[in-house]
Amino acid sequence: MTDPVETFGRKAHDILRAEPGPAGVEKVRAALEPVLTDAAVRRRYFGPDNTAARTPIYEDKDLGFVVLAHVSKDSGVSKPHDHGPTWAIYGQVSGETEMTEYEEVAPARGDTPGTVRPTRTYRMTPGVAVAYGVGAIHAPTTTGPTQLIRIEGRDATRLPRRSYARPGD
Repeated sequence: MTDPVETFGRKAHDILRAEPGPAGVEKVRAALEPVLTDAAVRRRYFGPDNTAARTPIYEDKDLGFVVLAHVSKDSGVSKPHDHGPTWAIYGQVSGETEMTEYEEVAPARGDTPGTVRPTRTYRMTPGVAVAYGVGAIHAPTTTGPTQLIRIEGRDATRLPRRSYARPGD
């Protein structure tokens, strides 16, 4: 049986090879949504043995994008962030995520975080994927256990990223 994540990864590769910009990322986002509700994906990548916050489940060596399984056992509040010089797609597998998007008010400088202003807040539910372009500032909040698939245009752990403080922090 073919692994749905491998199949998706090859499809994403073909899409991004043909259209490497925002239109291609949007097509990858749309192609991810059916994967989020696939029972085989949930069993294989989000079963009881996966308790890691970040597990790479597909990496495209040619184009550099990485697909990650994220598991959160508890609630959590992330600080506003971007993904440095790359894009990201968040896809909800289980639970709910409240996502807030921000605009920069003052840039980060050295060790001093930048400041931001919220522009939009919405709930992500299972089967929903949202794409964030290069430099898009966002912050997820969860109120209980959640599972996500996140795609990064390049592995963000290897990239410089800016930090921001939430208003009132």
